[in-house]
Amino acid sequence: MFIAMNRFKVRKDAAQEFENLWLTRESYLHELEGFIEFHMLRGPEREDHVLYSSHTLWTSKAHFEAWTRSDQFRASHTRATTSTNKPLTLGHPEFEGFEVIQTIGPMSKAAE
Repeated sequence: MFIAMNRFKVRKDAAQEFENLWLTRESYLHELEGFIEFHMLRGPEREDHVLYSSHTLWTSKAHFEAWTRSDQFRASHTRATTSTNKPLTLGHPEFEGFEVIQTIGPMSKAAE
């Protein structure tokens, strides 16, 4: 599995607009082979921003990379604009990609 994450430093006065943008945008992720799930996470509030992270789970890194080259990717990012076109974030999102090397679920046996 592969986890793709983007961290966003959202201006405090723009947090609600940022959330509304994500909650109302059209997603095409479900159309892509290898897509498992998506989460938008709200993190801690700092002096000048609120930390958010998008978290997408894919069956493989190759499936994630196919998403980044897809028409669905371009369509979803083209529509990611605000009504006021004011900057909502402090800079660009920071991408982090992770290969899953271990998964422990509720049915997994703990090491004895």
